[in-house]
Amino acid sequence: VSDLQEEGKNAINAPMNPSTVDIHPEDTLLEENEERTMIDPNSKEDPKFKELIKVLIDWINDVLVEERIIVKQLEEDLYDGQVLQKLLEKLGDRKLNVAEVTQSEIGQKQKLQTVLEAVHDLLRPHGWTIKWNVDSIHGKNLISILHLLVALAMHFRAPIRLPEHVSVQVVVVRKREGLLQTTHVTEELTTTTEMMMGRFERDAFDTLFDHAPDKLSVVKKSLITFVNKHLNKLNLEVTELETQFADGVYLVLLMGLLEDYFVPLHNFYLTPESFDQKVHNVSFAFELMQDGGLKKPKARPEDVVNLDLKSTLRVLYNLFTKYKNVE
Repeated sequence: VSDLQEEGKNAINAPMNPSTVDIHPEDTLLEENEERTMIDPNSKEDPKFKELIKVLIDWINDVLVEERIIVKQLEEDLYDGQVLQKLLEKLGDRKLNVAEVTQSEIGQKQKLQTVLEAVHDLLRPHGWTIKWNVDSIHGKNLISILHLLVALAMHFRAPIRLPEHVSVQVVVVRKREGLLQTTHVTEELTTTTEMMMGRFERDAFDTLFDHAPDKLSVVKKSLITFVNKHLNKLNLEVTELETQFADGVYLVLLMGLLEDYFVPLHNFYLTPESFDQKVHNVSFAFELMQDGGLKKPKARPEDVVNLDLKSTLRVLYNLFTKYKNVE
């Protein structure tokens, strides 16, 4: 390990050039023409990169809380396939035919092969590009592990919000004629939530946010006027679209007012306390919208709960389009 770390330092200090240190092949872990990759240390300090890792670790621990599994470091805890097996079984509600505990390297790779094949069967039909394999995961390649976890989180609609546009600088080290040569490449780990979810079509709100932010306040004002016209009947008032719809309560009540029915209180949480209760409320409101003839909202309930303004605006604008003339 120390030899490889030393090579990494040489690689970073001499980008695009042979290493100035004359390293003989027999003294290192790299064979002739062999290639290794490592994350540039500066990228590891990027706040968005750190946030991505923290969000994913917290998510895994939440999913596996009943298994009494606690992940602290992605590379060290996921490489042997044990945690990945439990994670996939829990998320996919299925049982994988693998040995529970494997100590040998061969056994670990066999388990990883089975787990990753199951992952690929899930992801390939949805167009995911597979950027990992058994050797990279077992070799504790953090980039590969992150690509895998981001794909799983998106596929299973994890109730988390991944930081968008996370990229890292990767140092690629190759040995030629006994000397190290390096290149730097940028590896994109996340794009936008919508793109990763496979919704590539852009709409008016993408354009509004990107090119006409000055008009955003006009749209928000119109929507606030619309929702308050109805919520005022219950002596409720909205001043902040970003936050006041996040728990789903106003959305449920608004649907009842627009469709002229009373929503039984046992169907939703009037004072939600947990994230799951808020997601339940927003999901329930989405069901009421579909019952009223609207298409399934493009936004995810989790995005609304996580205060994603664009998602909240999309939901409210759909209601405005259909019910703007309702008194």
